Amino acid sequence: MVEASRPVSTQGHTSDPEILERRTLHRDHRRLAAALRPGMAVLDVGCGTGAITAGVAQAVGPRGRVLGIDRDPKLLRLARERFSHVPGLSFEECDALALAVMGQFDIVTAARTLQWIDRPECALERMRAAAKPGGLVIVLDYNHSRLAWDPPPPTPVRRFYEAFLKWRAANGWDNMLGDRLPALYADAGLTQIASSTEDEVARRGEPEFEAALRIWQRVMETLGTTILSGGSLDATELAAALDAYTRWGRDHAQGQQMVLRAVEGRA
Repeated sequence: MVEASRPVSTQGHTSDPEILERRTLHRDHRRLAAALRPGMAVLDVGCGTGAITAGVAQAVGPRGRVLGIDRDPKLLRLARERFSHVPGLSFEECDALALAVMGQFDIVTAARTLQWIDRPECALERMRAAAKPGGLVIVLDYNHSRLAWDPPPPTPVRRFYEAFLKWRAANGWDNMLGDRLPALYADAGLTQIASSTEDEVARRGEPEFEAALRIWQRVMETLGTTILSGGSLDATELAAALDAYTRWGRDHAQGQQMVLRAVEGRA
């Protein structure tokens, strides 16, 4: 059972299950996949629907123990429905900022989670505390300010993305978190800090190209109304952005690169 203390802040975003479900350990969290060994105890912070977490459990095997935590009960329900049969794997509801586990895990990881927390340094401190002495803390996250599309999409799409970044910033979420993680690790007292590049790159003709482009269509569909409340975009502009993005993706898009950093350190 995960112990929880009172959160010092709150997470304010629920991820899209459609996006989460297509992720796999070996494709979407490569540094973690390389670090896993049979028999390890692993904590996955912000596990979502458990797609990556289940891969972790398979990697550490029946002698290992894997716990996925998330603040969203709906995502956890999906995780339990899909993966309750996996040996050594369990899921619990817990906010990353309320985590109070001490020194229990060989690896504590969070993939694309801290980007949605307004005080990621606090989450990182709690992750460090949950790791055994000498255990690994591995965080994978984006620098949203460096997204690249080839060729650049039409103006309505670029305006939407600017509004997306402003909306995130207004909520206290760091758009450049991926590249700032090493400094946060040092501040949290982690040692042997290392960073690697795991950019999500998709090119036309590759098997995952359409699915990769669909991420931003889903963002417009699921977050568009929320972003409108920030005042940087109106409903007409949102509709124009979605239409322009759909046409651009179908007829013109050749590539997309989302900048993603994997950072690790020892507790």
